[in-house]
Amino acid sequence: MNGYGRGFFSLPPVVKNIILINVLMLLADYAARSVFGVDLTRILGLYFPKSDHFMPLQIITHMFMHGGIAHLFFNMFGQVLENVWGPKRFFLYYMVCGLGAALVHESVIAFQYNKILNMIGPDQLQLVINEGSEYLSQGKVFTNETMKSLQLMLNIPTVGASGAVFGILLAFGVLFPNTRLMLLIPPIPIKAKYFVLFYGGLELYLAFTQPGSNIAHAAHLGGMLFGYILIRYWRKTTNTLY
Repeated sequence: MNGYGRGFFSLPPVVKNIILINVLMLLADYAARSVFGVDLTRILGLYFPKSDHFMPLQIITHMFMHGGIAHLFFNMFGQVLENVWGPKRFFLYYMVCGLGAALVHESVIAFQYNKILNMIGPDQLQLVINEGSEYLSQGKVFTNETMKSLQLMLNIPTVGASGAVFGILLAFGVLFPNTRLMLLIPPIPIKAKYFVLFYGGLELYLAFTQPGSNIAHAAHLGGMLFGYILIRYWRKTTNTLY
C-alpha cells in the first residue's frame, strides 16, 4: 500500500486514471456548454433504449460523466482494493459493477415503462414521443402525471458510476469486514461490514420508497449485487481469500 494517502500522483494507476478521466470529462462538458452550447451529458449520459436519444456507446460513456459524493468512497476504498487485487482485476471488477448497475437500472426502467404503457392512451403516448423532448428542453413538463413520468423516463439521462462505486464499497466490506471506519456524521467508529450493510439496506429502502427519485438507487444495488457475485466467483475459481 505504498503511497496511500500521499497525494494524487501516488495513487495506483487504475484509480488515478479513472479519477483523471472523470475530471477531464467534467471540464470538457463545461467547455462544450460555454463555447459551443453543446450539452455532453445529453449525448454521453445513458438513456432508456426506447428513447430516441439512446446510443449503445452510452452504456460505457455514462460511467465517466459527472460523479457525485459517492466518488468519495471510490477514492477512499478503490486504492486499497487495487493494491490488493492489482490493476487488471480491479479494473475488471469496476467495469463489471458499473455495467451490472446499468443493467439493473435499465431493467427497473423497463418495468416502469411497460407499466406506464398500460395506463396511457395511444394519442397521449404519441404526443409524449413527438413533443416530450422539445417541451423538456424548454423547461416544460406535461401536467398529466403519467405523461410526465414517461416524458422524464425517455428524456433524462443517467450519469456517473455510482453503481461501480457501491460495488467497490461492498468489496471493501467483504475483504476487510472488521476494519474500523470513522464516520463524520455521527463521529463514531464502525466496522466496514456494518457500514456496507447499512448502506445496502438504505439503498434497498430508498429504491422501494422513492421509485421516481433522480438518484438511481436500483443502480447502486445492482453494482453491489454484481460485485458480490464476481467476488464469490473469484473465490471459488481461485480458492483464495481475495
